[in-house]
Amino acid sequence: MAGQGMKVISEKKPVLGINGLGRIGKLSLWHQIGRKHFSEVVVNIGRKAGTSLGDIALYIEKDSTYGTLHKYLYGYRSKRVIENLDEDKGTMLIDGIPVTILRESRNPRDILWNAHGVKLVVEATGNYVDPTVQPDAKEGSVRGHIEAGVEKVIVSAPFKVREKGRTLPDDARTIIMGINDEVYDHAKHQIVSAASCTTTCLAYMIKPLLDYFGPKKILSVSMATVHASTGTQEVLDRLPKAGAADLRKSRSVMNNIILTSTGAAKTLGQVIPEMNSIGFIAESVRIPISTGSLIILVIAFHDEEDNPLINRNLINGIYRDAALREKRGYLKYTEEQNVSADIIGYFGPAAIIEGNETHTRTAVVTLDLSKRYEKIPEGFESGLNIPITQAVTYGWYDNELGSYCNMLGDLTVKVASAVYQ
Repeated sequence: MAGQGMKVISEKKPVLGINGLGRIGKLSLWHQIGRKHFSEVVVNIGRKAGTSLGDIALYIEKDSTYGTLHKYLYGYRSKRVIENLDEDKGTMLIDGIPVTILRESRNPRDILWNAHGVKLVVEATGNYVDPTVQPDAKEGSVRGHIEAGVEKVIVSAPFKVREKGRTLPDDARTIIMGINDEVYDHAKHQIVSAASCTTTCLAYMIKPLLDYFGPKKILSVSMATVHASTGTQEVLDRLPKAGAADLRKSRSVMNNIILTSTGAAKTLGQVIPEMNSIGFIAESVRIPISTGSLIILVIAFHDEEDNPLINRNLINGIYRDAALREKRGYLKYTEEQNVSADIIGYFGPAAIIEGNETHTRTAVVTLDLSKRYEKIPEGFESGLNIPITQAVTYGWYDNELGSYCNMLGDLTVKVASAVYQ
């Protein structure tokens, strides 16, 4: 038939697997249902939930932060889009897309991906983030998905190698769309990390400045993310687990501002290697809101007296131009006065630069060369003046649906395009 000029249709249908139906798993399902790239989605929750498949369908349909799925897809006049539930098969139709819910196996190697034609899995449980763990590990491993017949796994969290001294294997790579996705090698990379919501936003705040000034002009970087609460935190105070070193993790997320840590600086070096040569401090503060987070970025630049000093107009201009060049909308520059609620569900940008709040200050550091050198060459002054400019910028991000799940969704489609050719 092909010899007669008829189009050959590939038998490989793009079927997506999602392991876990927590915040990122559920909202990734929302994203992909709206996108219609995959002909089918298979979601593994690995356990019974509620009293029936109908309870799972209601959980998928309704969300305390973003409203209902049908309103997300079609607006406030829309009608429900989940139908045709089959309790025995664990299937339902969501806006025309067949979705199968697997409720039997939690260990990745035991999940029946192969039986459902799944070649690509988004690992969204947060439990399997170490690509050095072997697939037959008792507690499970991200490599278990590969053993279960999957070709590629995308982890919706940063890699965390438990054993000190071990490095990431060659088939594992951290990828952020628009930052380093060109390094993805389909023939080489089996396990891909989509980093974190914070690292993704941070990369888009750092990259334009790094491209403009170069790494040698940046003396130091520090950031603090004012981050919405997550599912790992406690609703009410609880007794810490045995061996817990951070007692704040067991305190109520509803009543407190909680200091915690972030691996954003370490992960950033995996996607922007130049950052490994720059001193970097990263901190995190959790606050009692459901989503909508903010990065406060502080950079110290080595300035030059002979040139116009770095100022807020220059910094904002760099971001404004970078946002215009970013055709996929991953970076947005605004001079509006936003609050966190304005960012909830803001679809697309990894970072929204709040240009109204960009600030710079320049100080001059004087080095007395006579204290370092016994003899100063003729024509040189003993005092050397070095301008140091500190710039503060603010970047918003919807750490769940709008920013992170959009970036994760684009990465998923990129990887899938090579899997399902």
